[in-house]
Amino acid sequence: MTVDESVIRAVAKWPNVPAVYGWLSLDRRGQWLIKGDRISNPLVTAFIGRNYASDLDGRWFFQNGPQRVYVRLDYTPFVYFVQRTDSDPAIVTHTGSVATQVREAMVDETGALVLRTDVGVGVVCDRDLPAAAEMLRTDTGHAVDEDLLAGLLAGRSEVRLHLLFGARRVPVSAVGSGELARRFAFDPDPRPMPGEPDC
Repeated sequence: MTVDESVIRAVAKWPNVPAVYGWLSLDRRGQWLIKGDRISNPLVTAFIGRNYASDLDGRWFFQNGPQRVYVRLDYTPFVYFVQRTDSDPAIVTHTGSVATQVREAMVDETGALVLRTDVGVGVVCDRDLPAAAEMLRTDTGHAVDEDLLAGLLAGRSEVRLHLLFGARRVPVSAVGSGELARRFAFDPDPRPMPGEPDC
């Protein structure tokens, strides 16, 4: 995480400001919301993205000056976008970080594509699934069409999929949506710890 210098100074000046819970959330399309209303100001969303991190308990937060604002996650800590380039597609988080490695690729029971990269675990934005599907190949190197993908999700096909990213062929495995938080040690709905004050 790259933290703004102003945030570092504020934390040093006011180290014991109570955290905020239940206000800020991240939806499955990488949008920040305050009490359910989308934040549309690009300067504000960029500031949140630069100061977004997790604590030792897997609770994700936005460090707003001296105050931590904990984030309710609709699904995963990151949302990935697939950007077309002249060479390989780029995988970019909702905070603007570019993934350089894909370590795991998973498809859940709803057809969502989840990636664990060098940045962290995140779901691919549903709007970018067609671009992501172009990166999928069967064991024999064939492209994946809609029928094949539907068959795989329904358990009607034995074909194994791989995600091509750079020089790597990453096997695609099945994952239950309910498993992700435990498996990757994040808290999708942070609450104050016992005895912890909050605003």
